[in-house]
Amino acid sequence: MNTSTALSGVIGRIARLPDTPFEEIKSLWQQLFATPMPTHNRVYLERRIAYRMQEIDFAQREPAVLERNKVRIDALLERTKPKTKAGRGELVKLVPGTVLTREFAGAVHRVVAMPDGQFEYNGKPYRSLTAISNEISGTRWSGPAFFGLREKAAKGGAK
Repeated sequence: MNTSTALSGVIGRIARLPDTPFEEIKSLWQQLFATPMPTHNRVYLERRIAYRMQEIDFAQREPAVLERNKVRIDALLERTKPKTKAGRGELVKLVPGTVLTREFAGAVHRVVAMPDGQFEYNGKPYRSLTAISNEISGTRWSGPAFFGLREKAAKGGAK
């Protein structure tokens, strides 16, 4: 491939972005994203436009790679979907390191999700959020409900 051919493709279009009038940058943004520009910071816009141009170019040249990745991502998401109990709403899956904060009885309580599936509260490991919520509240309370991790159940379902 000669240099003039390469510069006429996506690489050339990206290389010319710094010299492109701002009105054309705005127009390019609309074409590529179909949303209003989030900022007027030219450097930011040029970088996002360049990235999007490369995405589109790659998708046109390598559709099989993108489809294979989509299948793999969908399979991974399906495998990691948390189990739910009927009528109780779906549990939110916590990434290790997630910090849950709950204000209760005038005090702020912080819980950290650990990589082994346990939780750390006040420097001690706990097997469940329910054990922590019971310690904090002094009463029997669902840990996921106490920390706001249950999505709302379907209409007509249990609360």
